[in-house]
Amino acid sequence: MSSPTATVSLKQRHALLSSTQQQINLLEAVDLSHLPEQGNFEATLNHHRWEKLTPSKLEIFQINVGKLCNMTCRHCHVDAGPDRKEIMDLATIDACLQALDQTEAHTVDITGGAPELNPHFRYLVEQTVVRGKHVIDRCNLTVLLLPSMKDLPEWFAERGVEIACSLPHFRQPNTDSQRGDGTFEQSIAALRKLNAAGYGKGDPKRKLTLVSNPVGASLSCNQAALLEKMWKEGLMENHNITFDRLIAINNMPISRHLEWLEQSGNLQAYMELLVNSFNPATISGLMCRNTLSVAWDGRLFDCDFNQMLELEIQHPDRKSLHIRDLATELLAQRQIQTGRHCFGCTAGKGSSCGGAIA
Repeated sequence: MSSPTATVSLKQRHALLSSTQQQINLLEAVDLSHLPEQGNFEATLNHHRWEKLTPSKLEIFQINVGKLCNMTCRHCHVDAGPDRKEIMDLATIDACLQALDQTEAHTVDITGGAPELNPHFRYLVEQTVVRGKHVIDRCNLTVLLLPSMKDLPEWFAERGVEIACSLPHFRQPNTDSQRGDGTFEQSIAALRKLNAAGYGKGDPKRKLTLVSNPVGASLSCNQAALLEKMWKEGLMENHNITFDRLIAINNMPISRHLEWLEQSGNLQAYMELLVNSFNPATISGLMCRNTLSVAWDGRLFDCDFNQMLELEIQHPDRKSLHIRDLATELLAQRQIQTGRHCFGCTAGKGSSCGGAIA
């Protein structure tokens, strides 16, 4: 079965924005001088009496096991795709597990690319479950239809893995426009397989979470309860699909979504929307404060979005940190890296890998 393709990765096209520094430069070049604090994120924090973003208790250990994916979605902030060969090796996975043992993190959030395509994915899940941690698999749904993945729904169910599935919309046109023709049909087929394995039925050990991104240059819906009700009714009436929870996250002005914003003439307006929608109530719950983000090569970041911009964790005594050298006291002493992209997490109700914040 072929996987839907909406575009081609920046790296494969040798696009200017395949450089993370060029992405940062483009964001900094947007004229926000007429906006509060001139669109400076740190100044905005200071205005709301937050001098610096500092870490809170580490709760979530997020591991990006590679950029290889069977899809190439238009909005992907990872620039993942079939041509991306960056994959976490077994030695780095073992280093992640050793580091995890040093922390009190209760959740391991496994992401990619399509994380299931990493040859050591099942080993990582098994070892994490044995440690009594809650495991979340960030799944694009279509990967579950690949011949080598057909047993995954039942395999996940046996281990109590939460599945967080990307689905831009509960209707076909909006989903296919963002993720490629045929994506919606394949996603529905994968959701049926998950339902058949016991997912989406209210069982806390078989939790099915749908993750929605807005199409275009808008923010995620602030009426979460109403949106979830609409999705549940739509998927049940039209496809007899059930799920447990819907989370809606803002598209970050990073990578392929940043390219789309620039090429479509929406970058200025979108950045203004993010800055003008800043919500101080989101600051305390930002995921960079309770999450450690590990890249496929073991480098450490404050969050998934900083990882994609190559903004490594900074420590007063070290230029960067690697998972092999992790010491929890080093994490507690760090200052969280910020930039204009951070307005994506603080706009409206806020946005994180877990959905709305405020």
